[in-house]
Amino acid sequence: MELTVKAGESGRIDSYLSASTELSRSAAARLCEEGAVLVNGAAQGKKYAVREGDRISVTVPEAVPTEAKPENIPLDIIFEDKDIVVINKPSGMVVHPAPGNYEGTLVNALLYHCGSELSGIGGEIRPGIVHRIDKDTSGLLVVAKNDRAHRALAEQLEGHRITREYHALVSGGFREDRGTVCKWIGRHPVDRKKMAILPEGAPGARDAVTHYEVLGRYGEVSYVKLHLETGRTHQIRVHMASLGHPLLGDEVYGGGKTRFEKAHPRLFDGQALHARKLSFKHPTSGEAVSFECPLPEKFEKALTLLKKDFEE
Repeated sequence: MELTVKAGESGRIDSYLSASTELSRSAAARLCEEGAVLVNGAAQGKKYAVREGDRISVTVPEAVPTEAKPENIPLDIIFEDKDIVVINKPSGMVVHPAPGNYEGTLVNALLYHCGSELSGIGGEIRPGIVHRIDKDTSGLLVVAKNDRAHRALAEQLEGHRITREYHALVSGGFREDRGTVCKWIGRHPVDRKKMAILPEGAPGARDAVTHYEVLGRYGEVSYVKLHLETGRTHQIRVHMASLGHPLLGDEVYGGGKTRFEKAHPRLFDGQALHARKLSFKHPTSGEAVSFECPLPEKFEKALTLLKKDFEE
């Protein structure tokens, strides 16, 4: 990992690395003490004060994850051929194994269903995974069954040529019918498990663009359709919260619960966000393909109740 200290940036190197990368401050300090952080070619301790123009090189040791194991977990398969599998992931399922979630993930299920027919580009811990959605977000994912398909899909994703349509229930009413959010997103400067809106060009920040359209207004709740132009971590959740419209059921980025959430708590065991439509060019045929899946039962129930209450 290579970084150059910009004008206006200062402070201890462990703090600087924490703000500029995904490293926690303690992890950055540990790497400094281990001699894994070089400043202008020389190792520096955690108390070193960075200066404009410093060239910093960080050697982060490779993580050694546990090999994912096949598990007989039912999958809602929307489409499958020799190159790809399109899955409707349920809310509550983690996409790939990580500390604290080595079992019950989508990858564990895919390994059982596909066997060795998954691309190896993602490594042992995330074979076939081209993109992911949050644990408590439901909806469509495309998985690559070979490296050629993986590369082709990854190129489309990088070039913003994969269309991803989401539906969400959010707090508050919109004055306009549609709009676009263009705000940079990066790791939260204090809580490293969260993302946050950061100034354009800030260390670790990446540009993020979300388009939204209001499909329904139900008092204190709005039903919206969203298109991702970029795909940053927690992008929709952070962007909507930044507008004052956090997703219903979002315990991380949400504000106070709406009256509707309080009246129907069983409908919200995570954010009300569903990846409903996915469109791209098939990696082999080049044909434009599009897939769609219905709203999950709890989301549909919430929408029905909202419409009923509003109409009455």
